[in-house]
Amino acid sequence: MNTQLLLACWAMMTFMVLVPGPDWAYIIASGLRDRSILPALSGILIGYLAAVFAVAVGVGAAVAALPWVLIALTFAAAAYLLYLGVRVLMEPPGLGAAGGDEATGGAPTRPWLRLVQGAGVSGLNPKGLLVLVVLLPQFTDAAGAWPIPLQLAVLGLIFVGSCGVVYFAVGMGARTVLRARPSAIRLVSRISGAAMVVLAVALVVEQVGHLTAG
Repeated sequence: MNTQLLLACWAMMTFMVLVPGPDWAYIIASGLRDRSILPALSGILIGYLAAVFAVAVGVGAAVAALPWVLIALTFAAAAYLLYLGVRVLMEPPGLGAAGGDEATGGAPTRPWLRLVQGAGVSGLNPKGLLVLVVLLPQFTDAAGAWPIPLQLAVLGLIFVGSCGVVYFAVGMGARTVLRARPSAIRLVSRISGAAMVVLAVALVVEQVGHLTAG
């Protein structure tokens, strides 16, 4: 593939990942609540890997051609984010020496559940899907030696790699920084929970606006 295209794609994908969204809110909540952010982070990456695979094999183009599918994804994502956000708001974590949910006196959340939740956050994120469906094809080279599906897969992996680096830093940063300021933990957890709720409402409002305008 063209090296310039790869670098341009990497820069654009990294910029998109740096924009806070549902993934940020979820990984911050995981950093505050869990012993390890790896299950939540792995789930987010698995969700995006599934989306990259779908785009590479042509499912993404089919989804883009069916507006009702994107509408359904939007409302599903909003409902899921609302559920997660309300849970964080109702059960703000306290981070003690043991870390994780044990600090609140509750049972620890199973890693597999965090993984599934993370995959749901990214896999149901219509904005992430739109990035993969709309943005990635712009960095492909029809005259290149590699077939387009392979180019899309490579570009998608660059996006997933950027997600891994940024979200690991965000999750660990939330945990490390707030250990030094225990009094701020509940405030930040409530902010992350509220962010999920606000993002859920914004997704619905945006989609309803599109439907009304259409």
